Amino acid sequence: MEVLSYSSAPCCDAVNLRWKLIVKSTSSHQFSLPGFRKNRVLGAKFDVRRKFLSCYNLDQPFLKQLHHQGGFRSLNTSENFKHVGQILSNGSSDGYVIGGEEDASISETGEPVTKVLIPGLPDESKGKSGATVSSCFWEWKPKFNVHYEKAGCENVGSPPVLLLPGFGVGSFHYEKQLKDLGLDFRVWAIDFLGQGRSLPFEDPAPRNEEEGVSETKDVLWGFGEKSEPWASELVYSIDLWQDQVRYFIEEVIGEPVYIAGNSLGGFVALYFAACNPHLVKGVTLLNATPFWGFLPNPTRSPRLSKIFPSAGSFPLPPTVRKLTEIVWQKISDPKSIAEVLKQVYADHSTNVDKVFSRILETSEHPAAAASFASIMLAPQGQLSFRDALSRCHMNNVPICLMYGKEDPWVKPLWGLQVKQQVPEAPYYEISPAGHCPHDEVPEVVNYLLRGWIKNLETRGLVALPLLDAPEGMQNNIARDLEFVRDGAKKVVNVRFFASKVSVWDFISSYIISRLRKLELKS
Repeated sequence: MEVLSYSSAPCCDAVNLRWKLIVKSTSSHQFSLPGFRKNRVLGAKFDVRRKFLSCYNLDQPFLKQLHHQGGFRSLNTSENFKHVGQILSNGSSDGYVIGGEEDASISETGEPVTKVLIPGLPDESKGKSGATVSSCFWEWKPKFNVHYEKAGCENVGSPPVLLLPGFGVGSFHYEKQLKDLGLDFRVWAIDFLGQGRSLPFEDPAPRNEEEGVSETKDVLWGFGEKSEPWASELVYSIDLWQDQVRYFIEEVIGEPVYIAGNSLGGFVALYFAACNPHLVKGVTLLNATPFWGFLPNPTRSPRLSKIFPSAGSFPLPPTVRKLTEIVWQKISDPKSIAEVLKQVYADHSTNVDKVFSRILETSEHPAAAASFASIMLAPQGQLSFRDALSRCHMNNVPICLMYGKEDPWVKPLWGLQVKQQVPEAPYYEISPAGHCPHDEVPEVVNYLLRGWIKNLETRGLVALPLLDAPEGMQNNIARDLEFVRDGAKKVVNVRFFASKVSVWDFISSYIISRLRKLELKS
């Protein structure tokens, strides 16, 4: 008989502060369970509350599928538990529990916090190279060139993952996911049209040669009096982006995907899933913005929409051009870009040099200012965020919520509203982390995303990340996730909220965390 754990990345060790010795490992004996036929392959999971080991007889088709995806591997105590000592197989993704009261910490509720050791990012200096990332272009329509990056395409049969960026950034913002998750999955990250490197290669609305313009204005595309035929109906809106995602999945990926999005990308991911549930295996929202578009939708509010002089289409009116040039000069200034990054990242020790340089590079493109104006003037989508969430819920689209607690823009209150609308969705609150947790604490986000996908792929055989037993889940679970970055240990707190969550859970968490910060300052 072979006891298997579902793990494609190196095992992490979870330090449990409340449970005693369950099984002693030795370097000379294979970990096994007595009393079962040797020709039967089992999955095993320990229920920490009832203190018994559950075994599963896996049917062959399901087993073959998981082997094909690279998900199962044998447990060998000499390999995995050599330096662990006391162990407890907890059934969670990539985790084992080891005892030890000496490292106990206290949660906001006064309960001991379990420390979980998770893998860091691939470290080339230690011979652990990440997945190879390729940069590509895909021509969706004539002149509509979509830039995207991909990794792990050699992982045939593994789950496909599509990553959608926030406003003002692009696929480069997911480099840490591509290199890490690309070791297990097939991963794509795209640039929305009008952003990143998916800006047009030609002027969508060129000005006449005889038109007198200043040297500054001459470098900006899209402000002519007549648009090119290919750009006559171009509007950089959420409806355009959800169409872009649909065709990308159908023509480039070729199968349903797990889709994750940060900020604006979270809204697009949810919007797309609501319109195309057959193409989505699950949606992860990373500090998703709960609204997008400031002008009324012409279909939903035809009379109101006529009041506004522009709906973001080319050519942009002269008044819009003048205002855009003033605003663009301010927001594209390197000091402004640096200030925004400082605001949205909770941990200022995070290296954002590469992100800064890529944003600055995009802002210098001649089409960037007009694209920004088109985005700002684009009407709201056919569906609101709440409508899209309701549709996904109605169509049983799995949703996972991951929110940085110190986000100055999309505060935890917005995540609470989403959680209340889809109470069955796992909610992970990460601290310290700001608006872009996937870039600020990628080790944590990758660990949670990897585990959530495994939970769905195994139909619940692998427990959700940080849950010691999926049955009878606690309402509020706190874990300190520890990992190594640049040779030093780093700890991030993650709280899991189950189905029964109230406003008080969030309010009390916020008040206590603020009081503790004041105590530390004093």
